Amino acid sequence: MIRGFPTLGNKPVNAKAAENKAVATRNQLHKIRHGRGLGATEIARMVGVSRQTIYAIESGDYVPNTAVALQLARVLEVNVENLFSLAGAAEQPPANVQAELLASGREEYASGELVRVGRVGKRRVAVPTPRVPMFLSDADGAIVSQNKGRAMVREVTEPASDRNSLVIAGCDPALSVLASELNVVGTNVISVACTSQEALNWMRKGLVHVAGTHLQDRETGEYNLPVVKSLFGKNNVHVVTFAEWQEGLTVARGNPKKIRSVADLADKQIRIVNREKGSGARELLDSSLQAGSIVSGSIRGYDSLVPGHLAAAIAVANGQADAAVVTISAARCFGLDFIPLSTSRFDLILAASEMDALGIRNLLDALNRANLRRKLAMLAGYEVRHTGEMLL
Repeated sequence: MIRGFPTLGNKPVNAKAAENKAVATRNQLHKIRHGRGLGATEIARMVGVSRQTIYAIESGDYVPNTAVALQLARVLEVNVENLFSLAGAAEQPPANVQAELLASGREEYASGELVRVGRVGKRRVAVPTPRVPMFLSDADGAIVSQNKGRAMVREVTEPASDRNSLVIAGCDPALSVLASELNVVGTNVISVACTSQEALNWMRKGLVHVAGTHLQDRETGEYNLPVVKSLFGKNNVHVVTFAEWQEGLTVARGNPKKIRSVADLADKQIRIVNREKGSGARELLDSSLQAGSIVSGSIRGYDSLVPGHLAAAIAVANGQADAAVVTISAARCFGLDFIPLSTSRFDLILAASEMDALGIRNLLDALNRANLRRKLAMLAGYEVRHTGEMLL
């Protein structure tokens, strides 16, 4: 029984009347519960209420008291405000502010390029994120020797706790945003840039905690689930959505070569860079060429390979190529024009045996936080309606 409300058989009776409609609320209970892969009966048992009460809360017919709300937040490992909010308290859009742009030289920056914002005294400053690496990467050690896929490494720092660290493999440039969110709660992320197929292969070998993938099944058009089921079966892994994003051709700002579609790539005056086999970008290009009856060998630069979406965008930004298939986030990062070709879903594959690990629990929590979704939408241009949903 939930104190403070009339019940019959542990089911709220006319809860809306009990509240006199004084406070209208919205809740994310169903989404977060589903994202955790938890049933209503299981949540109800953990919180100490009935299954009908959970359903009533999710439907908005019942507003729980403080004790129940806190219990739900504790069980789901989120803040209460991530579960419940006032219906009238719509989230305010981010404000535009004036800032001094700290950029060397006289280079112009395009709308969508990313910056770090700080305050020096009374002045606000904006620092563009580097388009190419400008500093040494933070690292834990250095390679001493390498032999047949194994390496001798000299460590220079104490290794992070295995329980609260994650090795995440994938190609999405916005995985760095997820890593930043996890770092706030003490989870150390080691990111591995690779193709979707490589990420899945490393997951099969037990070499990574999380594999990111956006591979489309050509027969069904479904993303990721068909290939994941064929590789792992149904019970060995969980699949949770990271985001949906547009993938397409990036071209120089102003599109000087007047590229409008994949068909234009057959022009001998146009040069591209391509991605490795096993990448979603390579599969999208190949399927688009096939649909247009264009022979891949006729595309100038088809065999010029670069490792990752950002590397492809850099090649276009530097004038080494006229076009490349990338995510919208990579194009925005360098202020390039973007021609959408398809909408892809990028999912994270989690080993079922690791679901109770602290790092994985923190990851699932982060995926259901408004802060991460807001960053993915604003900074990367992603669709986040299904972020955090458990698919398998």
